[in-house]
Amino acid sequence: MAGLLLFLMLFTLLSCANDPDPVGKQDDRDMLVLPDKPNILWLVAEDLSPYIPSFGDSTIQTPTLSRLAAEGICYDYFFASAPVCAPARASIATGMYPTHIAAGHMRTGGNPIYFPEGIIPYEAQPPAEARMMSEYLRMQGYYCTNNAKEDYQFQKTHTAWDQSNGNAHWRNREPGQPFFAIFNFGVTHESRIWAKAEDSLWIPADLPVEVPPYLPDTEVGRKDVRRMYSNIKEMDAQVGEVLRQLEEDGELDNTIIFWYSDHGGPLPRQKRLLYDSGLKVPLIIRFPNAQQAGTRNQDMLSFIDLAPTVLSLAGIAPPAHMDGIDFLGEHQPAEKKKYIHAAADRFDAAYDKIRATRDRRYKYIRYYETEKPMFLRVKYRDQMPVMQELYRLRDADELNEAQALWFRETKPHFEFFDVENDPHELNNLADDPQYADKIRELSDECDRWLDAINDTGLVPESELLETLWPGMEQPVTANPTIYLEQAMVTLDCPTPGASIGYKVEKEDGSYPDSWEVYTGSFNQPVGRDIRVLAHRIGYLSSDTLIIER
Repeated sequence: MAGLLLFLMLFTLLSCANDPDPVGKQDDRDMLVLPDKPNILWLVAEDLSPYIPSFGDSTIQTPTLSRLAAEGICYDYFFASAPVCAPARASIATGMYPTHIAAGHMRTGGNPIYFPEGIIPYEAQPPAEARMMSEYLRMQGYYCTNNAKEDYQFQKTHTAWDQSNGNAHWRNREPGQPFFAIFNFGVTHESRIWAKAEDSLWIPADLPVEVPPYLPDTEVGRKDVRRMYSNIKEMDAQVGEVLRQLEEDGELDNTIIFWYSDHGGPLPRQKRLLYDSGLKVPLIIRFPNAQQAGTRNQDMLSFIDLAPTVLSLAGIAPPAHMDGIDFLGEHQPAEKKKYIHAAADRFDAAYDKIRATRDRRYKYIRYYETEKPMFLRVKYRDQMPVMQELYRLRDADELNEAQALWFRETKPHFEFFDVENDPHELNNLADDPQYADKIRELSDECDRWLDAINDTGLVPESELLETLWPGMEQPVTANPTIYLEQAMVTLDCPTPGASIGYKVEKEDGSYPDSWEVYTGSFNQPVGRDIRVLAHRIGYLSSDTLIIER
């Protein structure tokens, strides 16, 4: 333990934040030396903007993340595809935009008491060829675990994970088996601002903090900002424990480590909005033996790029239906991405319809429901003290100019920002004639994107639901068909895109906890029953059938 503490102390002072030179062009990737099937570890914080030293914020020290940054690559232009967890996670799991797969509304399968009238809980529905990313990895022999948050806007398929629960861990795999493991860290979640309000802090109670200009710099505001930083410190320690286990197992330099957050920050006017405060997130990737240590990358990247990149690193060609690109492996496109895109639609019972397109410097945000106020009230967020402080100041007519922008009574048709010089997006340049060409460029690119993905959020949700679930009935995956010839088992399913899983009875008569992914014919062991089912994303599962011994 003393050695580990010394190691962490040495790296506390290291950060890649001051290295301005972008690296990581496609040609550089050929320099990486990786195993054929490297382990891949995802460490995912919740609700976190780049509030850490490795990305320029020195308010607190994060020794674990600073170590990762010193040993890895920091990505400065990495963006969520949606500014809230469930739609964002849908895109991570599938490599597709949420509004491409009917997953843009937050949330589709939640508590119906928060739903608009006429809408029932439902599941998103990717195209038939789509599978969860982890299933592709399992098909290639990876042991895949998720600890433990799901919330994909659809139920996970039976074949998605070897384990998905609070006990999921790479340590449960067979010796030598490559793994893909996710650990989610909920301590930085928005709700932890108020739920932990009376807990002891991991930082000084009077720590000087910078309050964003769109929030009140009052004692209430500063207290919530300090709680945010305290939660980040706690998360850093939790990440350090997982990395300690990885080193203890001798797997650090057999593993590609991704650390990132699931969308922007937890404070008001961050999460749920298409400003960078809701979309721009930190990403650090560490390669085995700290290859390309301490470098920065300034490519434009999005959540939809995670799935194809991980598959490529694992030696799997990314499927053509994915919207994202490989940015690290052997399947990178000839040209780098110039734009990122994002969308925001319904939050609980309140509808909105907003789209955004951004390049390295400029952001274009399009508002479809301009008659509605800019501010969208979310009762869940109202529990945060600083949100109540905003209401108090609003009602007393004491909001400053930056804070009052969020409470405008109507929306403009679009906003346009120079995010390089206006990172908080407070100065709308939409009417400035010198930017007319750039505005037209980003508007045209937004149109191109909407057409390319056949944006489901532009369709009224009730109509969309009727196309997904005719008569408000969820489609059901057909039962698999079974062909048995001289103990050779062949399986199929009439439902396009259905994944087929099976379990072979063990010697003691029990069955494994997880379903094997069917990839081709196999022999039935003598004297063993086999259970079989099929499941397509967004559909109910088929019945479970038994092939008797």
